[in-house]
Amino acid sequence: MGVIRGRERGDGRWRRLLDRPWAVAALAALGPAAWGTTYVTTTELLPPDRPLAVSALRALPAGLLLLAFTRRLPRGRWWMRATVLGLLNFGAFFPLLFYGAYRLPGGVASTVGALSPLLVAGLGVVVLRARPGPGTLLAALLGLSGVALLVLRADAALDAAGMAAMLSATSLMALAVVLAKRWGRPPGVSLLALTGWQLTVGGLVLAPLALLVEGAPPAPTAGHVAGYVYLGLIGTVLAYALWFRGIERLPASSMSFLGLANPVVASFAGLVLLGQSLTGWQLLGLTLVLLGVLWGQRASQRPRVIPESAPSSPPEREETGASGARATVAP
Repeated sequence: MGVIRGRERGDGRWRRLLDRPWAVAALAALGPAAWGTTYVTTTELLPPDRPLAVSALRALPAGLLLLAFTRRLPRGRWWMRATVLGLLNFGAFFPLLFYGAYRLPGGVASTVGALSPLLVAGLGVVVLRARPGPGTLLAALLGLSGVALLVLRADAALDAAGMAAMLSATSLMALAVVLAKRWGRPPGVSLLALTGWQLTVGGLVLAPLALLVEGAPPAPTAGHVAGYVYLGLIGTVLAYALWFRGIERLPASSMSFLGLANPVVASFAGLVLLGQSLTGWQLLGLTLVLLGVLWGQRASQRPRVIPESAPSSPPEREETGASGARATVAP
């Protein structure tokens, strides 16, 4: 009995440790960090010029695997919500992201993506009725400046269609963060099940689109299989499960700052795996990004809520998520 109780106390301490805000943020940041390796994985292992096929093969098998593992389907209003979130996070986001990436230099695309904290702050005012403090906005500008120094080149060419696609993709991702924060998840449904719903919806949209636009994929090689397995299990299932866990437990603005880990890891991946180098300005940009992320995490812990014009009835349990009343959550 003593051994069992000791194990239970140890498990309880680990759970409490992992539930602390800094631990939740650190685990959630593994999602954008894993996404930062997508470019290297795609260019080095996967077939070229197949963005839609890669997206579909990344989302659909992972979603079906999670559905088979969790054996849980949406009910009631969650059919609509899972569809909306699946389209925002995968079905619409992936094609726009790849379209922008093909038409813009990587630095321009990453800089547009770094607008996410500002977009989340604006959407949070409308959807969550939570007003960001000045510290959050300043941290967002600091992170944006750091990303621009880290990845933006002086000779970067701007393409109107590519800019529109990247801005649309970033806006959809920001909206997905805010809506996921507002809706939470249905009682008794695991994060893996919720992730599987969204991946399956996105994959079902992307698969026929890929066949229509790009045709049948080429015969897979060992490198292709390794790349798809890595992107599916690490870059999708694990990364998005940790990301959605963070959305559930942290303010939305805090999550948007963690997304800045993406260009940082992408730069380091190019440095280590592709033999690239960092200039002094890029090192300064890296420092500013890290300061922006840390400052943004600190500023996000003190939400400023817009008062309601009239008292309203308490929200339903499934509307609040894990953090309680939705009106008290910072964007």
